[in-house]
Amino acid sequence: MASTTAAPRTPDRLSARERLLAAADELFYEEGVHTVGIDRIIERAGVAKASLYNTFGSKDELIRAYLEGRHKARQDRITRFISRYDTPRERLLGVFDGLAAFAAEPGYRGCAFMNASAESLPGGPVEEVSDESRAWGRALFTELAQAAGVADAAGLAAQLLLLYDGAMVGARMDRTAATGLAARAIAETLLDAAPKAQS
Repeated sequence: MASTTAAPRTPDRLSARERLLAAADELFYEEGVHTVGIDRIIERAGVAKASLYNTFGSKDELIRAYLEGRHKARQDRITRFISRYDTPRERLLGVFDGLAAFAAEPGYRGCAFMNASAESLPGGPVEEVSDESRAWGRALFTELAQAAGVADAAGLAAQLLLLYDGAMVGARMDRTAATGLAARAIAETLLDAAPKAQS
C-alpha cells in the first residue's frame, strides 16, 4: 500500500511566498527592515520581482508578514520552553531562562520588534505587529503572575515586561546570554516581594 505521507519540503520545493519570507526573515533580522531593499530579498529568494508584489502587494506587507512570523515563533518558543516547568513560579521565571537560551544562539541580534521599530515611523505595520507582540507578552506575564498567587498581577507583569525588554537589549549590546540569567534573578526578587492574593 502506497504511503500517503507528503514528502518533506526542500528549499527547491518551497513556494514563492515561503522563499520570500525565509529570505526576508534572514535579511531583515540581520540588517534591518529598511536597510534591506526588495532587490536583495528577491535575489536571495530566487524569485521574480513580480512574485513579491503578487504575493504581498508591497514591501510594507512583507515586513508585516516577517514580524508576524517572528511573533508566532516567539510565542511557540516561550510556550514550549516554559512547559517543561512544573509550578507557576518556575514557569514565570522560566521565561527568562528561555530568553538566556535564545540569546545564546548564534546570530542573536536582539529583539526583532525593537530593531524594526527603531527604523520605522509611528503607525504602519511595524507598530501594529509590535503592539500585538507586546500585548501577548504582557498577558503572558499577567497570567503567570496570577497563577503564582500575586495580588497585583498586572502591576508585576508591567515590571517583568520592562525587565524582559532590558535583558534583550543588554544581551545584544553586551553580547552575552548571561544578561537573561541576571534578569531572572531580578524577576525572582520582584516575585518574592510582590504581595500575594488572599486565598
